[in-house]
Amino acid sequence: MKGFRFTQYIPPQDPEKNAFENLLNIFLQLVTMTGGDVSEALNWLSNLDKRYKMTNPEYGIGDFIEEMKSKGYLTEENQKGGFKITGKAEQTIRKSALEEIFGKLKKAKGGTHKTTHSGQGEEKGTDRRAYEFGDNLDQIALTDSLRNAQINHGLSGDYLLTEGDLEINENEFRTQTSTVLMIDISHSMILYGEDRITPAKKVAMALAELIKTRYPKDTLDIIVFGNDAWQIEIKDLPYLQVGPYHTNTVAGLELAMDLLRRRKNPNKQIFMITDGKPTCLKVGIKYYKNAFGIDSKILSETLKLAAQCRKIKIPVTTFMIATDPYLKEFVKEFTKVNNGNAYYSSLKGLGDLIFEDYKRNRTKRV
Repeated sequence: MKGFRFTQYIPPQDPEKNAFENLLNIFLQLVTMTGGDVSEALNWLSNLDKRYKMTNPEYGIGDFIEEMKSKGYLTEENQKGGFKITGKAEQTIRKSALEEIFGKLKKAKGGTHKTTHSGQGEEKGTDRRAYEFGDNLDQIALTDSLRNAQINHGLSGDYLLTEGDLEINENEFRTQTSTVLMIDISHSMILYGEDRITPAKKVAMALAELIKTRYPKDTLDIIVFGNDAWQIEIKDLPYLQVGPYHTNTVAGLELAMDLLRRRKNPNKQIFMITDGKPTCLKVGIKYYKNAFGIDSKILSETLKLAAQCRKIKIPVTTFMIATDPYLKEFVKEFTKVNNGNAYYSSLKGLGDLIFEDYKRNRTKRV
């Protein structure tokens, strides 16, 4: 009988890497999943080693821990008797996320974003035009100018190169973009047997590392929202965990708008990663909550902020990692009011979608 027989696939270790590098890659993934809990990550690593025989008698988990300490990835907290990852490990986690999610990108000169407009920009383009008084001499297209001189004056006698022969390389404008990434940390991000917060953290770390290395003139602010909203630093991302929170989208949008008001960049945008509807609103010092269906009071305040963002030209791109029909209707209405974008994404394709939208939004004219 013809057919296919499927078995569990266990990816082989990279033969070009030594035991330490292979274990380090797995350990950093586990640290991200445990919200920075090193002890729990090491317990998971030990269980994986017991099951899949990742170490050998010559090099065990104890040797790996000692090597991480000696190479600056791990530090021991003597007062508590535990371990903590270092800044070097945090940066390695971000680089690993960047390679995993945006690995298909080619390296390029940092800090510049192409637009479709020419002018007094920073990088030479392919367009040509006649020389005008005031143009920089380094913009002169020498080969084209010499060809024009030959056509206009010929090669006999004294060689002439006049102002009318000169052509200029048009420079391309570059834009700077300010982005706020909103991450939902409500309890639903770990419900229903699916870990949604870890992929969201990885995308945030990859985007942060991409901007820092490739577009250093851009700004990225990261905020999380549950019952309230607050800003976190990039270095805090590996430790991010879901809380027993509702979803206060209004608080997240208010904080995002406040952060973007301080930025001088003309291009501003908000990315929002969420898996549910807004269920919470702060009224004075009290919380108004309703997790059952779409609450009209909460919806009204949310749409009001969407309209305000549109008025001050801040598009909101929503990445909804859930496919419930009534949630789609909410996102559709929110997007229509804001004139932004919306994606109904699986966790697997989240990184690609965010990069494509980030890249598309920077082609706007200042």
